[in-house]
Amino acid sequence: MSISDHLAQIHSRIRATAEKAGRDPDAIRLVAVSKTRPAADISAAFHAGQTVFGENYIQELVQKLADVPEAVQWHVIGHLQSNKVKYIAGRVALIHSVDRISLAREIDRQWGQLGAVCDILIQVNISGEASKSGTTEEGALQLVRECALLPNVRVRGLMTMPPIFDDPEAARPYFAELRRLAETIAAEGIAGVEMTELSMGMSGDFEAAIQEGATLVRVGTAIFGER
Repeated sequence: MSISDHLAQIHSRIRATAEKAGRDPDAIRLVAVSKTRPAADISAAFHAGQTVFGENYIQELVQKLADVPEAVQWHVIGHLQSNKVKYIAGRVALIHSVDRISLAREIDRQWGQLGAVCDILIQVNISGEASKSGTTEEGALQLVRECALLPNVRVRGLMTMPPIFDDPEAARPYFAELRRLAETIAAEGIAGVEMTELSMGMSGDFEAAIQEGATLVRVGTAIFGER
């Protein structure tokens, strides 16, 4: 099957899952995870209608900014070091992985030099796994409050990565917990903060994530095949 066929299949699954959950399928965006994929694969996906691509590594993203001629929308979905922010300032639409105030301040500084605002998500380590990035559930509200004070950063929602399970249903409680946390933060009514985006769900469990409220699903293998 081609990349185009895979994309059609995923969109059909997203639509069916959303409708079953009583949600608008258009409220869910597919982020094609393109790490380690050549520019040709990204171009092929773009010409099949995919516009949003997520990258994990800044060095690789910078290369693709040069190599991919199409007007794709880039998202940063991997752990981001503060000293790498300058390479992507003004060049990405959304950063999913803000997990500390020092990083948010550097994003604010770099976008501020451009007179622009960067949309971000707060990454929350719901599972508490030592191997995963993200602020704690308890620390999320405080981090959102601190980010809200930065003029060139806009908090749009939350992101999480549950543990890897063979059974997608096992990931569901983590997705539900992120949604509850977003509702709690939204109820605080913090000026300039939106909780409209929930980035959760990957190739193996995105349907469970959609049922629990995901607005951004990050899918790589199911689009591009095994690496």
